[in-house]
Amino acid sequence: MNIRPVSLKTAQAFVREHHRHNKPPVGHKFSVGLFDGERLLGVAMAGRPVARMLDDGVTLEVTRTCTDGTRNANSMLYGAIVRAAIALGYAKCVTYTQHDESGASLRGAGWTPVQTLAPRAGWDTLSRPRQDIGSGDIARIRWERVCA
Repeated sequence: MNIRPVSLKTAQAFVREHHRHNKPPVGHKFSVGLFDGERLLGVAMAGRPVARMLDDGVTLEVTRTCTDGTRNANSMLYGAIVRAAIALGYAKCVTYTQHDESGASLRGAGWTPVQTLAPRAGWDTLSRPRQDIGSGDIARIRWERVCA
């Protein structure tokens, strides 16, 4: 198995086919894919942090990982994003899991849980109207990996 860059279009198509939410994230800096020969086993998408307080120019967010179920694929993708972030000069990577997810892939790739976030009604506020994308009312855990 090896890691290669993939286009946004390829990553989005893979997410639509294999992810339980089947909706790719908004925003994108780069994506990587895990391949077995020419067969795509999984993708990871990276972008600017969604949380404005983390968007400092040196923090990268893994906005989605998605695999076909291949063992250790998620950990390999998280590791690849961190290596790319280090090469690009980022100081830190962040990502989120739902509160009921184990985080085993993140632990396997050396990430650390740093904050439990209470459920919120959604991203819509009076000052910043947003459409509901189905991610509200879910407790989350923020994970970090220092790029050093």
